[in-house]
Amino acid sequence: MNRILVTALAAGLAVGTLAAPSVAAPVRVLQVQSQASFLAGELDGVSVDSRGVLALAQRAERVAALGEPFAFALATTPDGWAVGTGDDGRVIGVSQRGEVRVLFTAPEPQVFALWADADGTLFAGTSPRGKVYRIRGDQGEVFYDPGETYIWALARGADGALWVATGTEGRLHRVDAAGRGEVVFDSEETHLRSLLPQPGGDLLVGTASSGLILRWRQTSRSVRTVHDSALGEVVAFAPAADGVAYAAVLSSEASLLEQAPSRPAAEATATAEEPKPVVTVELEGEPAAAAAGSRPAGARGPRSEVVRILPTGAVEPVWQSQDETVFSLAWAQGKLWIGTGLDGKLYSLRDDQVVLEKDLEERQIVGLAAAATGPAMLSTNAAAIWRFVPGSEKSGTYTSAALDAGQAARFGTFRWSGELPEGASVRVAFRSGFSAEPDRTWTDWSPPAEGREIPLAAVDRGRYLQWRAQLSGAEGRSPRIGGVEISYRQENLRPKVERFVALDPGQVLVPTGFNPADQIYEPASPNRDGIFTTLEPSAGRDERLKPLWRKGWRTLRWKVTDPNQDELRYSLAVRPEPELGAVAGASVWLPMVEEIKEEHYGFDATVLPDGRYRFRLTASDARGNVGGDALAVEQESEPVVVDHTPPRLVRVTRSGASVRAEVYDAWNPIREASVSIDGGAWRPVAAADGLLDGQREELRVEEIPPKARLILLRVADAAFNYVTFDLGAELGGR
Repeated sequence: MNRILVTALAAGLAVGTLAAPSVAAPVRVLQVQSQASFLAGELDGVSVDSRGVLALAQRAERVAALGEPFAFALATTPDGWAVGTGDDGRVIGVSQRGEVRVLFTAPEPQVFALWADADGTLFAGTSPRGKVYRIRGDQGEVFYDPGETYIWALARGADGALWVATGTEGRLHRVDAAGRGEVVFDSEETHLRSLLPQPGGDLLVGTASSGLILRWRQTSRSVRTVHDSALGEVVAFAPAADGVAYAAVLSSEASLLEQAPSRPAAEATATAEEPKPVVTVELEGEPAAAAAGSRPAGARGPRSEVVRILPTGAVEPVWQSQDETVFSLAWAQGKLWIGTGLDGKLYSLRDDQVVLEKDLEERQIVGLAAAATGPAMLSTNAAAIWRFVPGSEKSGTYTSAALDAGQAARFGTFRWSGELPEGASVRVAFRSGFSAEPDRTWTDWSPPAEGREIPLAAVDRGRYLQWRAQLSGAEGRSPRIGGVEISYRQENLRPKVERFVALDPGQVLVPTGFNPADQIYEPASPNRDGIFTTLEPSAGRDERLKPLWRKGWRTLRWKVTDPNQDELRYSLAVRPEPELGAVAGASVWLPMVEEIKEEHYGFDATVLPDGRYRFRLTASDARGNVGGDALAVEQESEPVVVDHTPPRLVRVTRSGASVRAEVYDAWNPIREASVSIDGGAWRPVAAADGLLDGQREELRVEEIPPKARLILLRVADAAFNYVTFDLGAELGGR
């Protein structure tokens, strides 16, 4: 499955974009130089180490394809391997020469557990209606019937007993050589999922659904918790050197378990006659519709972790993965091997450094068996056995993920850094397209080219680019690619104005740390470069803004985006709004300011006569583009009223204790009206029509005392122009 990598503009990804200085052409560079970014591609015969170095992998060969739909368990036999399969309940034998034969077919459909003794005797645990079968040659017989639904793991203890881990009752059985068994531990868990006998007779037990690692102590016949994982299912153990052991814990939709039910539910639904189905094998990487696996709905954490269990009993995490599901572990060649799905990747871990060793065609590595040259691997979807052989691959291919340039782009030069031994080679091909996933609309692969710097002039323009490197070795020496850089230049696209507005009259924007005690701003002097006085930006101030109020000032604010992330500069102009029917071009644009980088501009609007104006914003990306490649966008504002004149009093009439005053404003509606009588408190004045919302309003002043001497009417328009009228004087009362 191809995955898409985007530029470093999306934080956290391993492919980066480096922009050239804004004064030059905007050449950017896609970088692939980490393990995570290399692992996003497809590997065939190559491996990636913890430092993100790509090289030819250790050689591996397919021993045999099994012809079974699913494989679950792997055990090493004297002449090869035994495999537990489903859905026909077969145990398959595979010889070192790749010969395949059916050793046993159980009545039950699944063989989840296998154990092989040194003499070749096999023990197979079947599910559901679980039984343990003993297989000698081509003959099998029931060796032990625990009366359980599932048998998840089998292991031979230090005292010669056969240990059996079961579900859904979560019990541990000890079976002697005669097939007589006893329950030595009845857990509160639904499933005992994995087993690892210890040299002294103790036993490590992994559970599901609580993800516990338990230690059964032979001397006291008691159980203690060693580790309580945040994940739900301990799926595998591997013994290492010096008494150290490793465990794999997962929480994945690809688990063989349904989300583990509580014991009462299991008892109610899983009977000997009708066992509850739990197998959730994936087909083509997609979970079965009814499968929940061992991952709760809505889970956000890692899908797998590997922990190390020290001889002291201490447990320490060594690796986690958000994406991979760990199915199997093995210790070989002095390092831990980790088999995963959904993409059939095999990792190794040495000194806590993870290396991708192999990427199989099959989707899941469900079993590993230690060997001198490296582990044998059991894969499913489709079932096959692989093994490592001495030496490295003679050749291999790495295909990158689709690299995203963000926009349609021209690609410049491909560069790789690393080692190229004598006789080895690296040949690289390219293709491009505009769809996120490579498809038939993409170009064909270019002819492979050699060299540490490869010009890409012949590669068609596109948004996405993919590269494929063919590595060839010489006498066991491999090329080593430590990093890749691909230069590109986006086709310049025009900026886009998202918003362009005028703030309310009197509002200005200043840094949040500006003038904290006094919320009034006075300019020191008029602008000597033009008629518009503005707020000077203060270096080093907090760029976050807050609004203040300054009478007579106006502020324009905008938001502009650039598809290429170019640095933008802005210019403003103003002109009077033409009257309806006026000749086109009757008013000209008056420049206000040029080449500013802020997304707002406040200015003293008292230099403009009263009237309606339009402002024009021009956004240009010229600073990031050369010559004729620069683009600009213009946006006109809606009509903005500039009004410095307060309302005027048209006439005043009195009738008894009431006064009616008609007021008018040429540009803005009346917004406030209040009255004070003989120096008393201001109180609101009502409009005759009930609403203060017109440019012409009749105001009613009621309950005026007969001997009132001073009747003050204060009125304001929407531009905050205030005026006070002496109604008594207007009426001739003084």
